[in-house]
Amino acid sequence: MNTENTPNTPNGDSAGEPVSVVVADDQSAVREGLVLLLGTLAGIAVAGEAADGEAAVALVGTVNPQVVLMDLNMPGGGGVAATRRITEEHPNTRVVVLTTYADDASIISALQAGALGYLTKDATRAEIGRAVLAAAAGQAVLDPGVQQRLLSAAVRGPGPAAAPAGDADELTPREAEVLGLIAAGQSNREIARSLFVSEATVKTHVNRIFTKTGSRDRAQAIRYAYTHGYAQPPS
Repeated sequence: MNTENTPNTPNGDSAGEPVSVVVADDQSAVREGLVLLLGTLAGIAVAGEAADGEAAVALVGTVNPQVVLMDLNMPGGGGVAATRRITEEHPNTRVVVLTTYADDASIISALQAGALGYLTKDATRAEIGRAVLAAAAGQAVLDPGVQQRLLSAAVRGPGPAAAPAGDADELTPREAEVLGLIAAGQSNREIARSLFVSEATVKTHVNRIFTKTGSRDRAQAIRYAYTHGYAQPPS
């Protein structure tokens, strides 16, 4: 994990409160290093640490953090199972995966479980900090290499189990465009300005996208965009 050359990191929420983070990793040296690393970043406060998946789920229920920085290969149910439980039981807590694994199966499993971000452990502390703050704001952040693997997987086509329940209805070209802008982090107002339409029209498109993709919210729609090739490739 590179910890050098860190630019200024944005502050936490608009009220000035730092983003609370739980660190979940079964390797004590890595976990303690992440706690120390996060402690150097403005706008972020570590709320606790866990050594396995079950402990992470229990700790989230106790301290109610905004973000969990989650390893995947852990005892106690593992990171994917813990991510799924956290996103189902504590929908206000976002999960950012930080792992050594960048294979298609691990990435897709984590995103389908509800992870909003996915980084590999060679990420710099600036990248980790940006991912945590973005996740707290409901924005997806993926490692560029992970983005490329998802886009490649989308070109090959998803496996039969990867399509969500709403996938039977294809998106129209305009809906696909709106979904791409959602994945780029744009709000309804920004999308309306980009497409020269009203916000009401954008809301209609967003609602149809949610229905067709089986998404409950923008976070799930973003995951759908990345796993089905609607997101813009990294520049």
